[in-house]
Amino acid sequence: MKIRISWPAGHVTATLDDTPTTTALLAALPLQATAHTWGEEVYFDTGLTPALESGARQVVDPGTVAFWTEGNALALPYGPTPISRGDESRLASPCNVLGRIDGDPRALATVRGGDAIHVQRT
Repeated sequence: MKIRISWPAGHVTATLDDTPTTTALLAALPLQATAHTWGEEVYFDTGLTPALESGARQVVDPGTVAFWTEGNALALPYGPTPISRGDESRLASPCNVLGRIDGDPRALATVRGGDAIHVQRT
C-alpha cells in the first residue's frame, strides 16, 4: 500500500504495512493538514484516534512512517528530534509503526511549520 505526502516545496511516497492504524488511515484519505516540525520530524493531525498497537516504538529509523496516538498525528522523522540521544530519531512517545518513506527521507527537510500537507493514495 502506497501513499503520497505533498507540501508546497515537494513530496515523498511511502510504502505502508498492513496494520490496524494503516487501515484506518487509508480509509480517511485523501486528507489535508497543517505541518508542524519538531527537530528533524514533520508531524500533522489526521483527526484519527487509533489505539496504541503492541509493536509501538519510540526510537525508530529515519524515514519511518509512524502514528503518534497521543497527538492523533502522522509523525515522519528524518533525523534527530529535541529529545534524541545522538543521531537517533526519538519520537515524543511510543508510536504505531506504519511503514517507510520511499527514497531519501531528508526530502522532508523542506517542510516548514504551517505548510499545507496533502496525503493521498498513489
